Amino acid sequence: MERLLIANRGEIAVRVIRAARELGIGTVLAASEPDAGSYAASLADAVEVVGPAPATKSYLDGAALLAAAERSGCDALHPGYGFLSENAGFARAVVTAGLTWVGPSPEAIELMGNKSRARQAADDAGVPTLPGSDGALDPDVDPLPIARAVGYPLVVKASSGGGGRGIRLVTTEADLLSTLDVARAEAQAAFGDPTVYLEQFVSRARHVEVQILGDGERIIHLGDRDCSLQRRQQKIIEEAPAPMVPDSVRETIRSSSIELGRQCGYSGLGTIEFLYDPDREQAAFIEMNTRLQVEHPVTEMVTGLDLVREQLLVASTGRLRLAQEDVTFRGHAFEFRINAEDPSQGFMPSPGTLERLEWPGGPGVRIDSGVVAGSAVAPFYDSLLAKLIVWDEGRPEAIRRSERALDEVRIEGVKTTLPLLAAVLQRPEVQDVTHHSKFIESTPDLLGAAV
Repeated sequence: MERLLIANRGEIAVRVIRAARELGIGTVLAASEPDAGSYAASLADAVEVVGPAPATKSYLDGAALLAAAERSGCDALHPGYGFLSENAGFARAVVTAGLTWVGPSPEAIELMGNKSRARQAADDAGVPTLPGSDGALDPDVDPLPIARAVGYPLVVKASSGGGGRGIRLVTTEADLLSTLDVARAEAQAAFGDPTVYLEQFVSRARHVEVQILGDGERIIHLGDRDCSLQRRQQKIIEEAPAPMVPDSVRETIRSSSIELGRQCGYSGLGTIEFLYDPDREQAAFIEMNTRLQVEHPVTEMVTGLDLVREQLLVASTGRLRLAQEDVTFRGHAFEFRINAEDPSQGFMPSPGTLERLEWPGGPGVRIDSGVVAGSAVAPFYDSLLAKLIVWDEGRPEAIRRSERALDEVRIEGVKTTLPLLAAVLQRPEVQDVTHHSKFIESTPDLLGAAV
């Protein structure tokens, strides 16, 4: 690998550029017109403008990205996260064009991208799963007996859904048929695939995940994370390791995640996500993300590894340089997603110009950002400004350091979610680990404290 096209923007583009440069790999940023003058563009060796502002005409235009790679002499492509990172068709086109795809095989993306097939693969690998339908529901088969066997409440999930989308809760049998109709129509409109499946609903569950790394033959795990602090099924605070998980459960999800990766010949970084029920002390498979995760820095902080570097090395050499015994864990880390959104207005995006931008420092404090003072925050894309990552020897110490670091951030020119992050962290439920994945949405006074 000599020259890498980064088919993304913002903080993740900056992250990949830095890792590639440390390995002596040339970098070319594929940028939309408004991003051509971005901070990421200033760091890359070259910039290729791939289209106008709308993502559908730039970052989601596979043909434009491949043309940019050819024009700039790139021999590899890193998709980052979001956009086309989990698009099996695009991954296949990259490989067909003779480029190295920094990610798993198109076949693995395809398998895990279909949630009902992924669930079956997890079952086959011995990964714990929730009671549910046997694959996607056949529209010609009566779903009522299947739902009764699963038990209420249950969720209807789109087979091609992801990122918290394509999920509908059903609490009574009377609502099942109408919900299925709506869910199928939504799945067709959003994902081009109307198939859905059923799965048991777990209330007050926590969201726990396992990071794996492989080369298609050997697979290792890099520990676990907790991503339970979410809003509208979008993560806002993550931590590693997952706190208050019994050793037996932790070992089960780690070992079974390795087996799932092995069975699908997984190469590169991947994340297996679980619902953890603290009342029953049981975890069950949700889905697999076949890409670099937004929250990967917390794993880096507790392992001392550069995950993007490892990802690039596996893609360029075809071999995993680490063994499981090489991975050690130390301390506790949090990640806070700082978004340009206004909590007082239903979290509406807050575009504008960053008139002031000051980040915290000190031991164990890291900032991953794609903006600097004077940067324009465009309304066209995700509102993530930066990720504040904090490490310390233990969870209580990391919480105190995080409170201090959050208090030091100064952002003017746009509204941000900083007040919400601080308010959430100070809640006794979060400090005592009695929170769950619906905690923020079920605690209305949090939004009052965040304004």
